[in-house]
Amino acid sequence: MIAPVFVDTNVFIYALDDADLKKQAAAREWRAELWRRRQGRISFQVLQEFYAKVTHKWPNVRQAARSEVRDLLAWRPVNVDGGILDNAWKTQDRFPMSFWDALIVAAAKSASCRYLLTEDFQAGQDLDGLVVVNPFRTDPASLLGE
Repeated sequence: MIAPVFVDTNVFIYALDDADLKKQAAAREWRAELWRRRQGRISFQVLQEFYAKVTHKWPNVRQAARSEVRDLLAWRPVNVDGGILDNAWKTQDRFPMSFWDALIVAAAKSASCRYLLTEDFQAGQDLDGLVVVNPFRTDPASLLGE
């Protein structure tokens, strides 16, 4: 069984955004496959960022965004606590990244994830055991298998 996959905010946003249909299709494929396998993980930070960005970009989708956030609660979002905060600072000291990105990495590690699904980091980068996967360069079958 593959380790859980932590999904960054941008993947959920691309799943709704029809400005780039290729990215939208890839994001939807990842989301559906992680739902099916029950391998997707997120944090409350991801849910908050998703809601804030989506409702800012498309103000008329507030109810749909709330519904998506409620559904994603099934993915057992990670709460930021003192341990995650401390690990985020250590990550930020070790790797060149923003504090917010370091919180994502720390949350993914706390959820025992092996992979971080995002386009915000270099694909293949190993963040002390957490491997970055670009969802637009790698399809779910090649990472998760069949």
